Amino acid sequence: MHPILFQIGNFSLYTYGLFVALGFASALWFTQQNAKPHAINPQVISDIFFVGLISAILGARLLYVVIDFKAYQDDFLGIFKIWEGGLVFFGGFIMAVIVTFIHLRLRDLNVWKTADIITPGIVLGHAVGRIGCFFAGCCYGKACNLPIAITFKHPESLAPLNIALHPTQIYSVLSNLILFFFIFWLQKHKRFNGMIFWTYIILYSIFRSAIEFFRGDFRGDFFVEFLSVSQGIGMVFFFIALIMLFILSKKAHDTD
Repeated sequence: MHPILFQIGNFSLYTYGLFVALGFASALWFTQQNAKPHAINPQVISDIFFVGLISAILGARLLYVVIDFKAYQDDFLGIFKIWEGGLVFFGGFIMAVIVTFIHLRLRDLNVWKTADIITPGIVLGHAVGRIGCFFAGCCYGKACNLPIAITFKHPESLAPLNIALHPTQIYSVLSNLILFFFIFWLQKHKRFNGMIFWTYIILYSIFRSAIEFFRGDFRGDFFVEFLSVSQGIGMVFFFIALIMLFILSKKAHDTD
């Protein structure tokens, strides 16, 4: 749609980068508000988000480049141009979880309790960030003739031009908003630490795998050509989340 919001001389403000920044800001703000009832210092939340942000960007970009490595064989510097689009959520998620887990343990914070507190903000930020995908044209859908189809015409769009496509970016925004409101509601019915975080993983994996079937960009192959890399990772996390919910629920029940 509008990959570049505006240009002043040699300076270009990319819409994708703007919404990624807005997503981070909204996630941080909401999480700081969400943490107040738990008497967690806002600076602690800021530190967690800074660590998570850096690791998430690195992981998300790394997986994107690995999946579509041929596109960067002759453009090494293009690997670092993340403001133009090109992040894979699960890559960022895996890296962020590992690094944040270590960070929380070093600060002697309850890992699953903290994960539950920051999860709604992450989901909200993800929804906002996905709007940037829509403007940049990345994560585009397959051709379709539905009334909701969108057509990209901007010459710098990452999507195929002048073809009616599934608005998969909007599907992602809406699915994340649905998840956000559900997770926010679920907080009031939480029965054990980790319940919010792992429930989100299950639901996100389902939503993401469904949307992947409508994606038209190269997704990499996980199983022959039927499942993409993100769908494969989503399946793995789905079962891990089920196991973790069972373990944490049983542990909480035994403690009671």
